[in-house]
Amino acid sequence: KRAGNDNIVFIGSKPLVNYIRGVITQFTRRDASEVTIKSRGKFISKAVDVAEVARRSLEDMKIQIKDIKIASESFEANGKVTNISTMDIVLTR
Repeated sequence: KRAGNDNIVFIGSKPLVNYIRGVITQFTRRDASEVTIKSRGKFISKAVDVAEVARRSLEDMKIQIKDIKIASESFEANGKVTNISTMDIVLTR
């Protein structure tokens, strides 16, 4: 098992509820002390929604936002360098 990688939820194009369920599952069934929600580009706003809904759903567990990291990644496609924004939201209890 890779340490630290178990509690990461990557946000993509699936429905919002799938990611919310993923975060809630980490805290309830897997007894995680923290969960990181990772997102890039257009999925950043969805990540914020996931964090907020999960936090409200788990109010009794006192889930809080521990950290938010923002950055940008550069990559080359068709000879053109493109930057894409990234955001990690760390939830903890």
